[in-house]
Amino acid sequence: MRKIQKQAGFTLIELMIVIAIIGVLAAVAIPAYQDYIARAQASEGVSLLAGLKTSVSEYYQDKGSMPALASLSGVQTSGKYVGAITFSGSSGATLGMVATYTLSGVNSSIAGEAIQLLTTDGGRNWTCTGLGSLAGSAYLPGSCK
Repeated sequence: MRKIQKQAGFTLIELMIVIAIIGVLAAVAIPAYQDYIARAQASEGVSLLAGLKTSVSEYYQDKGSMPALASLSGVQTSGKYVGAITFSGSSGATLGMVATYTLSGVNSSIAGEAIQLLTTDGGRNWTCTGLGSLAGSAYLPGSCK
């Protein structure tokens, strides 16, 4: 009598199909992950600027003018992805705070770019915008759109 042998492994075509499926999934997932990383890194700038809003508003209410960055003690002016925070347009009740991202160690889509928080009423209302190529970008956090 003849014994029937069962298949003991995968055929070459089955392995090639699995590799093709993995390739297609990787082609879709890697760019989406890079976009996610850029948005997460961009959110650090908004977070650092949001931490300054209260200090700026309190200073304006107390002194009647916008502060210089050096006059605010205990505030964080840089981070892992943000190289520096600067003030711009400090006059009357108007102040712009700009977070500029570093050139290295950050996603290339936001490297060297900046986000600005702007108030024209002494810190009651703030407007968040992207500067340069971040203006209207998909990499801006939800609070800046």
